[in-house]
Amino acid sequence: MTADLNVELIWSNAACEVHRFVVGPVENNVYVARCRQSGEAVLIDAANEHDRLLAVARQLGVTMVLETHGHWDHIQAVEQVRDAGIDVWVREEDKGMLPSYDHLLEDDDVLSVGTLRLRTIHTPGHTPGSICFALVDTPLVFTGDTLFPGGPGNATFEGGDFPTIIRSIETRLFRPFGPETLIWPGHGAPSTIGAESPHLDEWVDRGW
Repeated sequence: MTADLNVELIWSNAACEVHRFVVGPVENNVYVARCRQSGEAVLIDAANEHDRLLAVARQLGVTMVLETHGHWDHIQAVEQVRDAGIDVWVREEDKGMLPSYDHLLEDDDVLSVGTLRLRTIHTPGHTPGSICFALVDTPLVFTGDTLFPGGPGNATFEGGDFPTIIRSIETRLFRPFGPETLIWPGHGAPSTIGAESPHLDEWVDRGW
């Protein structure tokens, strides 16, 4: 159904399916988690290419959009998404970076989409309002620009802070989640907690 839009099914079980497609000049990952029972879905990061993004949203039943943070490359389709009647959620600290939004995300919220539940994990450091989303009862965490294969996101932008992002990764991601947990970042390839967590001290030593 979404093959002509170059959307990849990256994970599924009896209850849900997770799709990914890549948009924009810096190749942002956009994810859609869809409840198989209700047909409702959530989209993570209305990043760019709004026509294509909205076509995917219509085909997969997207009813809400969650923003991992407010940097320009993650929010280019926010206005068009809202014009299409889909509510956009963001953290308080990053709301001023968006052209508009509908709802604010608290830490450790659980958001329901059909039978699916996504739990919010506030992980400041890349931006003050950076937030990750754990898909409850699956091994998946969407990490935005907080955690990538090989290290943390860039903490040198305005509002970023390296000690803060390291603390976020250690206390909010590495400690609570098992090594088999899949991390799907805002750009590039996935990894696992088990592959990344042994390297935390190396990242601290190198300073980025």
